[in-house]
Amino acid sequence: MTSDKKYENPDRNLALELVRATEAAAIRAQPWIGKGDKNAADGAAVDAMRAFLGTVDFAGTIVIGEGEKDAAPMLFNGEQVGTGVGPSVDIAVDPIDGTSLTAAGRQNALSVLAAADRGTMLDASSIFYMNKIVTDADGIGVIDIDRPIGDNIRALAKAKGKDVGELRIAVLDRPRHAQLIEDIRAAGAGTRLLLDGDVAGGINAARYGTRIDMCVGVGGSPEGVVTACAIKALGGFIQAKLAPKDDDERQKGIDAGLDVDAVLGADDLVKSDNTFFVATGVTDGGLVAGVKRLGPIIRTESVVLRSRSGTIRRIEADHLAEKWL
Repeated sequence: MTSDKKYENPDRNLALELVRATEAAAIRAQPWIGKGDKNAADGAAVDAMRAFLGTVDFAGTIVIGEGEKDAAPMLFNGEQVGTGVGPSVDIAVDPIDGTSLTAAGRQNALSVLAAADRGTMLDASSIFYMNKIVTDADGIGVIDIDRPIGDNIRALAKAKGKDVGELRIAVLDRPRHAQLIEDIRAAGAGTRLLLDGDVAGGINAARYGTRIDMCVGVGGSPEGVVTACAIKALGGFIQAKLAPKDDDERQKGIDAGLDVDAVLGADDLVKSDNTFFVATGVTDGGLVAGVKRLGPIIRTESVVLRSRSGTIRRIEADHLAEKWL
C-alpha cells in the first residue's frame, strides 16, 4: 500500500473556521431584512464578523475592508484580525454584499469573506471601481475584455457549443450599463439584470450548471478581488480593468502604484494559489439560501471554496436562536 503525504498530513482549510464569521454576520443581519435600514443591517453584520474573526488562529490583515468607501470604524483597511497565531494572510471582507438588497428584503444578499497568503491580494482601495468579465473555464483563451462584448459573446457561445441566443449574461442594473445591456441584446444573448451583488453574479458565471454564462460590467474593485479568490477555486476565468471615476482618482491610483490601464487576470488580482472564499446567504439567492428563523433555531447556508484543493463545500447549519437573539 503506497503512502500519500497529502492524506498523512492534510493542511488546514482555514475557510472552515472563517465560515463562522460569515454565519455570524448573516444571523445578526437577519432581524433587519426588509426593514429599510441598510446601515443598521451592515452595522450588525460588521460587529458580528469582527467578533468572530478575533477567535480564529491566524494573523490576518484586512486588505479589503469596509475602509474609506464606507467610513467604517471596524474591519477597516490595514486592521489586524485573528489571534495572531498561525498563518499570515490577507483578508477581504464584505459583511453584507448587498446592503440595499437586505434592507429591501430582496434576493442575493450575502455575507462574504476571502483570504489568501499574506501580501498576495491586490490593494485597489485607491480606485473604487473596476470593469470585470467572468466566465467558467470555457472562457480561458477565448475572452478578451478589450474586445467588444458582442465578439466575446459569440466566442463564448462557440466554445460552449451553444447558440448565442442560449447565453445569459449577468449585468448590474445601473445607468452606466445602458449601452452594454443594449449591445448584449443586440448580439442575440439574454440578460440577467442584477439589482446588486456582483460577487454572486461572478461566481454563478464561473460555476457549471447555472443559468448564467457570463458576468460583465463595472462594479466594485474590492468585489473583483474577492471574486478572483473564488474563481481560482472554481477554475473559471476573470479579467478586469480598473475604472477610475475621474482624473483625480486615476492619479490617486497611479500614486498608489497601480497600473490603471492594465488588463488584470486572476493572478494579478490575487497572486496566491492558496485562496479561500466563504459566503453565507443573508437573503435567498442563486448561490445560497438566506438565513431563516425556524422556531427555536436559525438556519444558515454557506458555500466554502478553496483553490489549493479545488474543493467546493456547502454547509447548512442550525444554530440555537437563544444563543443569538
